[in-house]
Amino acid sequence: MKRRDFISQTLAGGALASGSRGVGPHEAGAGREVGFTPRGQLVIEHAAPGKPHAGKVLAAIQPHVDDVPLFAGGTVAKLIKEGYTGHLIRITNDEMAGAGTTGEAVLHNERDNDAVAKALRLEKVFNLEYRNHRLDSAPLQDLRGRLIFLFRLLKVDTVLCYDPWGLYEENPDHYVTAKMVEAACWMAGMDKDYPEHFAAGLQPHSVSEKYYFARGPQMVNRVVDISATVDQKVEANLANVTQGPAGENGARLRARLAAQKKRLPGLGNDDATANRQYIKEIVLDVDSEHLRGVPSDRELGRRYGLEWAEAFHYIGPTASKLEEYISQHAVSL
Repeated sequence: MKRRDFISQTLAGGALASGSRGVGPHEAGAGREVGFTPRGQLVIEHAAPGKPHAGKVLAAIQPHVDDVPLFAGGTVAKLIKEGYTGHLIRITNDEMAGAGTTGEAVLHNERDNDAVAKALRLEKVFNLEYRNHRLDSAPLQDLRGRLIFLFRLLKVDTVLCYDPWGLYEENPDHYVTAKMVEAACWMAGMDKDYPEHFAAGLQPHSVSEKYYFARGPQMVNRVVDISATVDQKVEANLANVTQGPAGENGARLRARLAAQKKRLPGLGNDDATANRQYIKEIVLDVDSEHLRGVPSDRELGRRYGLEWAEAFHYIGPTASKLEEYISQHAVSL
């Protein structure tokens, strides 16, 4: 049995099924917000009415141009819809992915990245331009320091990124990015790390919430309802025409089938429809395990009574109980 399959089967009967044991999963959103549970109880995060996150800032962080769209595009769109201001940080230059020369791949992926940000309504785009597939040999303190600077500059409250604690990940760009983001989140709040930032007018600023996604097995404690934003997730994946399983692959499949005198009715009658339907029905659902390495967004949602969903290892702030304890137990001198 392959290591990845063994881990998947083990978690299927354990951590990933935590919401089905004992009491049912907690409900979050729509007036039923549930705080971070460090013991990992599963929380279902629903769409919230209005703009409850107005004034908050998120950073969607990806090693490559297609990572956030594939694994967290629906949640990013949901949080922006609920009031967040969002920014996109891409770690590598994606030089190894796409047709043509290396230079052409860099240019085309940068254009795709801008289109992803536009589709997800993200305001600023930062391309850090580290070498693709070589992040494990890059100066990691340099990367961490740049992330700390951006977290302070943008006053980031929430990050969405690869899970540093995911149990299977073969790509060094993914796991190095995850580890550096995790460290930068708390170091950005320290007053002795990079004091030159303060001379430039910045202030210590910790990141308090993390939505970590993975391309394989992980400890899942939050499932986000993306039913209202799945079409926006499709648009973000449509932007990745240079690399990845989405982009214009629907039109390519339609052409291949036509050459064989076949068609899939679900792909529609034109290339634009084929591309969108291929992403929604094939990439995010029917062939998700093969193309993305994760279960179908539709099947995940169905498990919890939702139409579409994304899964995360969520880490958030914990409230101090000290003042409550003092009020209950303090006595007069």
